[in-house]
Amino acid sequence: MKATKAAIDSFLSIHKVAIAGVSRDPKKFGFLVFKQLKEKGYEVYPINPGTDNINGTPCFRSVSSLPLNVHSLIIVTPKNQTRDIVAEAITKGIDNIWIQQMSDTPEAIDLTKNHPVNLITKECILMHLDPVTGIHKLHRSILKFFGKYPK
Repeated sequence: MKATKAAIDSFLSIHKVAIAGVSRDPKKFGFLVFKQLKEKGYEVYPINPGTDNINGTPCFRSVSSLPLNVHSLIIVTPKNQTRDIVAEAITKGIDNIWIQQMSDTPEAIDLTKNHPVNLITKECILMHLDPVTGIHKLHRSILKFFGKYPK
């Protein structure tokens, strides 16, 4: 399933988002996503069962513990955790789910098929957050050049 530009734009238009898999280590991808979203003005709800805060922001132990008004979730966890997080998100009523490339599994994707979920997979969130900078800007340009960027 290829993500469309409209689905990506819809996901990014909601500026209240939870991130499952945020690390306290600033060198890890989950921390980078957290930091970039905060810098771009998003209200971010980090999820990490091993800590109470990430860089001074209160952290949630699970998707189930998120406030009811959070409807968007980015998953940047190892693949072996993704299916359970998607199941928990669906139970919670989260209808915007972005499974970061390399975190997706067929089982996690299958869980969403019978639910009204805007699902983004096989895409890097950092390549779609405007303004795009660094290596992600180059990556986006290459995909556009070869016609592989979502339309």
